[in-house]
Amino acid sequence: MRYHSTRGNAPVLTFEDAMLTGLARDGGLYVPQSVPQMSYAQIADLAGRPYEEIAFRVMRPFVGDTFSDDEFAEIIAKAYAGFGHDARAPLVQLAPNHFLLELFHGPTLAFKDFAMQLIGQLFEVSLKRRGKKVTIVGATSGDTGSAAIEAFRGLEAVDVFILYPHGRVSEVQRRQMTTPSEANVHALAMEGHFDDCQARLKDMFNDHAFRDEVALAGVNSINWARVLAQVVYYFSAATALGAPHRKVSFTVPTGNFGDIFAGYIARKMGLPIDKLVVATNQNDILHRCLTTGAYRTDQVTPSISPSMDIQVSSNFERVLFDVYDRDGRAIAQLMDELKGGGFDLSQGALERLREIFVSGRASEEETLATMRDMQNRTGETLCPHSAVGVKVAQEDLGVSPMITLATAHPAKFPDAVEAATGARPPLPLWLADLYERSERITEVPNDLAALENLIRERRRA
Repeated sequence: MRYHSTRGNAPVLTFEDAMLTGLARDGGLYVPQSVPQMSYAQIADLAGRPYEEIAFRVMRPFVGDTFSDDEFAEIIAKAYAGFGHDARAPLVQLAPNHFLLELFHGPTLAFKDFAMQLIGQLFEVSLKRRGKKVTIVGATSGDTGSAAIEAFRGLEAVDVFILYPHGRVSEVQRRQMTTPSEANVHALAMEGHFDDCQARLKDMFNDHAFRDEVALAGVNSINWARVLAQVVYYFSAATALGAPHRKVSFTVPTGNFGDIFAGYIARKMGLPIDKLVVATNQNDILHRCLTTGAYRTDQVTPSISPSMDIQVSSNFERVLFDVYDRDGRAIAQLMDELKGGGFDLSQGALERLREIFVSGRASEEETLATMRDMQNRTGETLCPHSAVGVKVAQEDLGVSPMITLATAHPAKFPDAVEAATGARPPLPLWLADLYERSERITEVPNDLAALENLIRERRRA
């Protein structure tokens, strides 16, 4: 299995090298040369199997010869051993033909744990084998950062620096990043919003001298291994509801397009997905693009669903690569236009996207109303991101079962939940003392040189 850059001007890599590299040297994102297919019988045989077994069968073809079967199975087992539910990603029924996929039973209470816990184990095995050390730098709108710090804290071969927008994440999200005491993890509160953090991260990767000096690696959703890990729960959920004997649909609250792109890959592998519904909050650039064909960045407006407060959706580049017939030069041109404020999709590309994706948005008021309604009618407490998904999903219910992804535990956003329902959701027991733990916060400017110097100073030799 080989991996190519979406911009067509970077080395072709193995799975292991693509994983450790993160962003391609031409600024593009790595994608598999081809997507392995699963037969009807192979998909049907996943029904009822443990999550770890489904994960092995779905991901194994993408890994190539990087890990042996026994090695890969052990990595998966370790990755999900700390989850708080034996099903790992259980389904809950909200209404006739509408189901919630709970993705918040990992150690940091968010869907990012499915990928980050796996990547932590993959990196550890790979780096130990190579005798190498790396510096991981990530940008987060809230959940990626805590999941990365949890996955890599204490590892000798890795230093982790996470950029998050100062004052624009929830208190629980911030404390999950700032309370770990291990010397190899660092939470950096950066001036600006998430898109600024993501831009500086990409600037570091494109500064090849710095990149090589500190052995830079990335675990944002720019990393293909992140996307691959998320493909698994589409298969586990769909087969639990009758796939491949019938089609299913998914609604995904998304800002950076990584989680729903994983569903797109599952569909390409053969999973019979009817609709993939993109659910956005008031920062609705993806909905606007799929509606009008114009991808135009706008000012980011802070919301009660901060992990979706994004205008530059990195993983959208991956699906554009496909709908532009894998033409790296065309994608590079679009990304250059994006630096100037945006681009227009070709009519053919827009039509191909609309064959697969539906979209919708939820205002702040609609999000709160959905949280309140679900609490009253079903007893299900939703985080604001999951509520965005449920609101949009309700507008697209059809013949096939609809599965809405619940991306975070409500206790990560207690203020929003309390405003909607009148009750403040408690943290799980293992996090009950989170508010009493001491924090380590480093405030940093939105300045590339200052960030690079700080990383040089703090990384361990």
